[in-house]
Amino acid sequence: MRESKVRSFSLSPAQLKVVEARAKKENRTISELIREALRRYVYERDLEDLRAKSQAKAAALGITKADIVPLIHQLRRERRQKKIKQPA
Repeated sequence: MRESKVRSFSLSPAQLKVVEARAKKENRTISELIREALRRYVYERDLEDLRAKSQAKAAALGITKADIVPLIHQLRRERRQKKIKQPA
């Protein structure tokens, strides 16, 4: 039984030419190339969503971009100090 679903989509002749050439160059099928492109697209959009949520949360807490690096250094110092205090 086939696990994948077949869908159709449209490409301009120029886009199709680029996709076919890239697939041939990488010794992949067009389907593999499109699946990889879609995975990357979804990953990038998810990352953008996460950044937007993080920025909104930081803004709600009054944290600016200039605060980020000092806060990271402070957190790392605190973690190092915690490790030093723990018995081995």
